[in-house]
Order: sequence, then C-alpha cells, then structure tokens
Amino acid sequence: MRLSSPHLPVQPTVPQVMRRVLLGLIPGIGVMTLFFGVGVLVNIAIAVLTALLAESIMLKLRGRELGRFLTDWTAVVTAALLAIGLPPLAPWWLPAIGAFFALVFGKHLYGGLGYNPFNPAMIGYVVLLIAFPTQMTLWPTPLGVGEGAPSVQAVLTAAFGGSLDSFGGIDALTGATPLDHVKTQLGLAMTVSEAQQGRMFGLFAGQGWEWLSLAFLAGGLYLLFTKTIRWQIPAGVLGGLALISGLFWLGDADRFASPLFHLTSGSAIVGAFFIATDPVTASTTPRGRLLFGAGIGILTWIIRTWGGYPDAIAFAVLLMNMAAPTIDELTQPRVYGHKSGRKRRED
Repeated sequence: MRLSSPHLPVQPTVPQVMRRVLLGLIPGIGVMTLFFGVGVLVNIAIAVLTALLAESIMLKLRGRELGRFLTDWTAVVTAALLAIGLPPLAPWWLPAIGAFFALVFGKHLYGGLGYNPFNPAMIGYVVLLIAFPTQMTLWPTPLGVGEGAPSVQAVLTAAFGGSLDSFGGIDALTGATPLDHVKTQLGLAMTVSEAQQGRMFGLFAGQGWEWLSLAFLAGGLYLLFTKTIRWQIPAGVLGGLALISGLFWLGDADRFASPLFHLTSGSAIVGAFFIATDPVTASTTPRGRLLFGAGIGILTWIIRTWGGYPDAIAFAVLLMNMAAPTIDELTQPRVYGHKSGRKRRED
C-alpha cells in the first residue's frame, strides 16, 4: 500500500505489457509447433531478426536512442504476431519482407510507436497476402492428417531454397486450410456438411486448428487476468462473429457454416485477443471498444463468406483501424455536468 502521494496505481510500462503479450502467445506457439512443425519457430526467428534490424536502421535515421526503443519489445511482438500467421513452409524471404514492411511502413514512416494509425503486423501480413498469394497458401497438413507435420529437414529445405523432391514435393507436404477448403467446396455447390467430411475436420473445425484456438484462448485469458487488455474488444470480436454467423447458419445451415466453426477456425481467437487489442490503433472508450470489436467480427465473416480470402482478420482489423477515431469521437463518456459525452462549446 502506498502511504505517500500520489495514490494512483502504477500502470505497467510498455516493455512490461509487451512481455506479457509474448507470454500469452507461448501456449499457442507451442501447440502450433506441435501440429504444424518447427517452421513456425523458423518464421518467428527470421521475422524477429528482420524487425530488430529494421527498427535499428529507422531509429538511427530518425536520430532516436537505440537502446531505449530496441528494448521495449514492441518490434518483437509485431514480428511474432506476423510470423504466426505465415505458413510454416514459407521461404525465408516471406517473413523477412513482411517484418520489414510492418516496421518501416506500418510503424516508423508514421512517426513511430504511438503515432501509427494501422496495426503494423497486419500491414505486413496484407502486403504478403496480396503480393505473394501462392507462397501464403503453403500450409502443411497438421499432425493427425495425412503425413502429419513436416520434418525439420523438410522445413529448412523449404525455407532456404532447396529441392523438396526427396520429401515428395511441396504438394505432398501441404494442403488447404479448413476455411479455404469449405469456401472452395461451397463454391462448387456442395453443402457445409458435405464440405466438412474427411480426416481434415475434427469436432468443430479442422484437426489441429481447434486445439490451436484453445491454446490462444488460454493466452488471451491470461492477458485479461493480468489486466493487460480490456474485455470489450475480444467480446466484441467474438460476439460479432458469432452473432452474424449464427443468424445465417440458423437461416440456412447448408450454405453457411456454424458459429463454432468460424470461432475455432483460422485466426479468430488470436485476432480477438492479441491483434485487435493493440492499444495504439484500437478504440479507447468503453463503448467504442465494443463497437470496434463487433465491427471486426462482422467484417471478418462478410469477407470470409463473400470475399476473395478464406480468412479475413487482417483486412477487418485494418478497416476498423480507420474507423477507430470516429468511433471514439461518437462514444465519449458523459462529462459530469453536461447532457452528452461531448462537451458543448460555451460562447
């Protein structure tokens, strides 16, 4: 208990918050490595090294202190969030290019930490998704499906440009993700239940993907328990996604997948707890955070269903980043002594 003034609680510093986020990612990264192979760790290592190098160069060019900003862990968190969204059989230059764009174009060209209007990790991810769509689909079949996760040798061969012929070729190691498979089959006039047949699918979503979502959920609950993030944005994202997918699923279960499928497939959980909650680019008012999160959830389902990409968290987050200032302006809490949240100008 603090006996002298001030009596306000001490808020965690930026490095403390970033370290908590990294701790929260550990369960998901561990499960992801188990089901999809060590390529996950290779992507993270390359992305982190590139991010720290890009951060150092930009800080030097801007005349900023290297030690202070390199040790705040923000570049590491950005790189980790980008890397876990990349296929574990990606060539080395894919996480490198993504991390470079995230740090340089998504962060420093806007003025650095606190000034960037868009989530840097999602900037890097969207650049890769648009520029290199083929490489972004090289997801290996998870443990329990087909041949299972690729070996360390196969991962290093794929990452650094070797031939995969001795492993059966890239087609033998990779396969469609559950979201991509269902979207493709629905486009061929199959029903959802028909599309979800086979060893690829588990109880709610794809084999491995369900456990991955639960692992990231555990990490997200840790962030909530430690008060690193507020509950409104995760609740808004998952609630918005569940609500709109549930309404259409109840209307036509043959054409629209269930809410559980949408929540446990792809990056819905990691997006709700680790990406959308970025304190710089998200809404800051209590009601605004709920609306911001709900918008991400709804846009995710819309793009998944009618857009050209099977998963859509990155696009949804960036679109709502643009709306965050307006949402904050319209959801200001009431000021004591005034009828509305926005203080009236007195002549």
